[in-house]
Amino acid sequence: MARKERIDAVGGAFLVGFSALLGLNQVLVKLVNAGFAPAFQAGLRSALAFLPVLIFALLMRKRLSLRDGSFRPGVICGLLFSVEFVLLFMALDFTTVSRASIFFYTMPVWVTLGAHFLIPGEGMTKAKALGLVLAVSGVALALSGNAAPATEWALVGDLMCLLAALCWAAIALMARTTAFSKAIPEMQLLYQLAVSAPAMIAFAVLTGDTVREPTEAHLAILLFQSFVVVGMGFLTWFWVLSVYPASDMASFGFLAPVFGVFFGWLVFDDALTPQLVAALALVGLGIVLVNRKPKRGLTRS
Repeated sequence: MARKERIDAVGGAFLVGFSALLGLNQVLVKLVNAGFAPAFQAGLRSALAFLPVLIFALLMRKRLSLRDGSFRPGVICGLLFSVEFVLLFMALDFTTVSRASIFFYTMPVWVTLGAHFLIPGEGMTKAKALGLVLAVSGVALALSGNAAPATEWALVGDLMCLLAALCWAAIALMARTTAFSKAIPEMQLLYQLAVSAPAMIAFAVLTGDTVREPTEAHLAILLFQSFVVVGMGFLTWFWVLSVYPASDMASFGFLAPVFGVFFGWLVFDDALTPQLVAALALVGLGIVLVNRKPKRGLTRS
C-alpha cells in the first residue's frame, strides 16, 4: 500500500484497536497471574509469540540479519525487555490494573526527556516541557495517595510499573541512538522475544515461581496474549507505521492508559476516584503534548 500523508479512517481504526488491545492486556496479565507466575507467564508469552512474528517476517521477505551491527544492542534490548515485563507482570500481583496502566504508559514522556539529551534535533520545546510537567504531576498525584490499595504492597507495584516504563523508554531510545536502529522493526521485536523468553523462564525457574493453579481459561488467555496482542497486534502496528506518518500515530498514545483504566474498572471494579481520574487526565494530556509536532519555523526553547 502506498504511503499516506495523514491518518485516515482505516488507520485511525487500527490505532484505536491497538490501543484498546494494549489497555486490555494488563487485565489479561492479571487474570493469568492466578494460573502462571508473572515471570513464567511473560517468558511463555515471548516464546509463543516468536514463531508467528518470524513466519510473518519471512513471508513478507523482510531482511533479517544478525550481521548489521545490531546484535549486541539487540541482546541488550532483549534483556531490558525481560526486566520490563518481569516488573510489569509482578506489579500486577500487587497493584490494580488502572494504576498500572497510568504508570506504565508514561513511556512516551520518558522517551521525550531522554531524546532531549541524546538525540540531536529533538530538544525540548515549550509544548513538550509543559507536557512533561503535566505528566510528572499526574504521576506524583497518583503516587501521593491510593484510596483503595489492592494489597499492602500496592505502592511497590506502582513503582515497579514506573521502572518498567523506564525500561521500555530505554529500548525506544536505543532504537534511535545505537546500531539497533539498523534492524527493521520486525527484527527488533524478534531480538526482544528471542532473548526474553529464555531469560524470563530461567528467572522463574531459579526463583521457584512458575505454575500456580492453571486452568484451561488461563491457557486460552495466554495464547490470546501471545498470538493476538503480541503477534497480530504489533505486526499490525508495524504495517500502520509503514503506511502512515509516525508523528501523527504518536498522538494516539494517550488512549492506551485510558483503555487500561476503563478495562480495570470494567473487569476488576477498580476504584475510579477523583484523584485517579485527575492523574489520568494529567498524564494523558502530557502524552499528547510531548508527541505534538512543532510548527515549522518554531524555535526550540
